[in-house]
Amino acid sequence: MRADAQANHDRLLTVAGAVIAEQGVDVSMRDIARRAGVGLATLLRHFPTREALLEALLRTSFDELTARAAEVEKTSPPQEALVLWLREFITATTNYRGVVTAMVKAIEDPESALHTSCVAMRASGARLLTHAQAANLVRTDLDGADLFALASSLAWLSDQPGHEARAEHLFKVVLSAIMTDGAAAN
Repeated sequence: MRADAQANHDRLLTVAGAVIAEQGVDVSMRDIARRAGVGLATLLRHFPTREALLEALLRTSFDELTARAAEVEKTSPPQEALVLWLREFITATTNYRGVVTAMVKAIEDPESALHTSCVAMRASGARLLTHAQAANLVRTDLDGADLFALASSLAWLSDQPGHEARAEHLFKVVLSAIMTDGAAAN
C-alpha cells in the first residue's frame, strides 16, 4: 500500500473508532469520511461496507481476547479464568456503542466480515466454560452459546445509558446463577 493510502487507512480507523465510540455502529459512513477529512469514495475504497470497517476495528481486540482466554486457561484456576475472560469480553465489547448487536448477527452469518473473529472469541469462552464445568465449578446445563448470550447481554446492558451502575451488580447476579453451589462468584 502506498504511504498516502496507508495514512488514509490509519486515519480512517482512528476516526471511525472515535466516532463509533461516541455515536454507535449505525453512524453514517459519510460522517466518518467527513471527520477523517477524506471523501466517501476514499472510505469505501478502504472499507467497502460498514461491516468491513467494524471488522478492521474489532479484529485486533477480538483476537487479543481469544489469545487472553488461552493464556488465563493455562495460568489461572478454571473459575477465575472464566470470570476474568467474561470481564474482559464485556470491556472489549463496550468500547464501541452498539457492537454487541453486530457481533450477535455476525455469529450467525458465515458471510459476515466479523464472523471468523466472533466465532473464535465465542469458542475461547466456551473452552473456559468447559474447563470450569469439568472442575464442577459451573453449571453443566450451559454451553458456549449460552455463555456468549449471557456475556453479550451484560455487555449490551453496560452500553445502555443509565444502566452502567447496575452492570456490576447484574454481573455478580449472573455469575452466582452459573456457578455451582460449591463455587463462590468473584
